[in-house]
Amino acid sequence: MQKIPLLLFLVSTIVFSQTDQRIYDIIDAVSAERIENDITTLANFGTRHTLSDTVSNTRGIGAARRWIKGEFDKISSDCNNCLEVSFQRDLVEKGTNQRIVKDVYVVNVVAVQKGTKYPNRYIIMSGDIDSRVSDPTNFTDDSPGANDNASGMAGTIEAARVLSKYEFENSIIYLGLSGEEQGLFGGQGLVKQMKADGWDIIGIFNNDMIGNIKGVDGIISNVDFRIFSEPVPATETEDQRRARRFYGGEVDGISRQLARYVYKTTKTYMPEMNPMMIYRLDRFGRGGHHRPFNDAGYAGIRIMEAHENYTQQHQDIRTENGIDYGDVLEHVNFDYARKLTAVNAISLASLAWAPPAPTTVEIGGIVEPSAKFKWSKIDGAVGYKIYWRDTTSPTWDNSRYVGDVTEYTLDGIVIDNYFFGVSAVGEDGFESPVVFPNAVFR
Repeated sequence: MQKIPLLLFLVSTIVFSQTDQRIYDIIDAVSAERIENDITTLANFGTRHTLSDTVSNTRGIGAARRWIKGEFDKISSDCNNCLEVSFQRDLVEKGTNQRIVKDVYVVNVVAVQKGTKYPNRYIIMSGDIDSRVSDPTNFTDDSPGANDNASGMAGTIEAARVLSKYEFENSIIYLGLSGEEQGLFGGQGLVKQMKADGWDIIGIFNNDMIGNIKGVDGIISNVDFRIFSEPVPATETEDQRRARRFYGGEVDGISRQLARYVYKTTKTYMPEMNPMMIYRLDRFGRGGHHRPFNDAGYAGIRIMEAHENYTQQHQDIRTENGIDYGDVLEHVNFDYARKLTAVNAISLASLAWAPPAPTTVEIGGIVEPSAKFKWSKIDGAVGYKIYWRDTTSPTWDNSRYVGDVTEYTLDGIVIDNYFFGVSAVGEDGFESPVVFPNAVFR
């Protein structure tokens, strides 16, 4: 097995432990004022229910999605047409489920910023366009949806404003999804198109409620946020499931690695924030718009506030027993939404500047005193990092940069006692997500 020279190891460790000033510039460029303006505009459409008015220019989901597309068009105009902006739609027929009480076109807004080196590899940030009140079939009453989910949609638009000033090797999609409250139809339709078009999806950051800091439990925090991720892909094969019994990986699927990537990026560049990795697909018994991507085998996570207030979600606007119900503007903390938008933006940028991850990572070292690795070479990578952690740790706590090699031995580290992974490192130090071993050699 090839070993990396000590001097090269020390130099490389210094180079790839440094941070990139552009990421700090991105954080500074995210504007709470612009986010507030966008949330206010979206809330002022009255209702954005999926089945609401599509003709009016001032009320309903039709007006909202045209406004969103217009904002993406303005951003594109300011960056020399760097965004490809379009609508994507699918017909959902009455009776598909109990919430679809009439035929409706579920229309998404898609803005694509093409990468310079890997234009068919996409990292996605999404927000939901639609809103609802207590009755999910009520598409006429006021449903401002200020936090759920004008906050996530406004954050996605703001991320596009900031990141459109840069060029990236991979493509970024800024996405407004519809039909979330009626059954995740917008995501289902887009995934169908992505599959048909052969898009290579790095992953999706689904932002659903990123503006509330005061929870129904009484906790107030403007630094805590949650990252939900499923443990292993829903599409894993029976052979892969059996392999996990012997080799591990119960919490090391591609979505979980995407969550760890956001966690690490946040702790590196925004250490004042407290990312909480939640080890489940979504909140207990509930769902979000990353799930259609997970269902299709793509990596996807949900980024959202840590402390929810259920009196402000899916509620008719009213005062009852001294409690003000309804998802209205006064409950949104715009600076907190700015912070979570920045978390998304720096994670998008880091992945968009990184090379692809190794497709194959093999591990060996059974009944030996050292862990051994082989991995596929990646065009665009200048080197690779091996990560390892205690089997009970949620995060990758140890790493070693090993240079531009495709095999390496960690002497003195027993394979039985840790979990391992490998990432590819680009010229500027940006890394791919970690890949958990997917093959074994002896």
